[in-house]
Amino acid sequence: MVQPLDILTETPSQTAGPYVHIGCIPSFAGLPGVYPQDLGLSPIAKEANGQIITITGAVIDGTGWALRDAMIESWQPDAAGRFAGHPEADPAVSGFCRFAADKDSGLFTLRTVKPGAVAHRDGGMQAPHISLWIVARGINIGLSTRIYFEDEDNSNDPLLARIEQRPRVETLIAKRTGEGQYRFDIRLQGEGETVFLDL
Repeated sequence: MVQPLDILTETPSQTAGPYVHIGCIPSFAGLPGVYPQDLGLSPIAKEANGQIITITGAVIDGTGWALRDAMIESWQPDAAGRFAGHPEADPAVSGFCRFAADKDSGLFTLRTVKPGAVAHRDGGMQAPHISLWIVARGINIGLSTRIYFEDEDNSNDPLLARIEQRPRVETLIAKRTGEGQYRFDIRLQGEGETVFLDL
């Protein structure tokens, strides 16, 4: 039986946003002072070793519209391919970042160190990459994907090798746009849909 809502009004139905920003990145959501700074503000400290790069892109829906409430988390190793907490890992690289698309343009920016190749458990190497998790209004379950780089050797990466539809590999490759600058768009559906991972 449906109860009448005489006193309380029902909040808008949402999937993963936009309220996710309030809890995860309150300063970005316009609520300063909740924490000294938002968790995961940067994956690197000033003294991080390696090449500093900037990746710019957008989360694009099936109509070609850039989502303006997308939130993204990234995980990566340091420039030598070591993750935080591992022996000899760069202490200035946490590898974790949480960032959002710009509220006006829908563009996101990730400034980080270019990751190194990661040793695979079978003795091979994974090509340099950054793992991403994406949430936004209309996304029921967070989406996982990766960023690889067009100026790296990706030919022997075990994950890329498992993609049967070879043209779709390109959806995981960030394009170099300048010195230390890359473009990587995430397409949720339609032509050029990004490969998402079932993790």
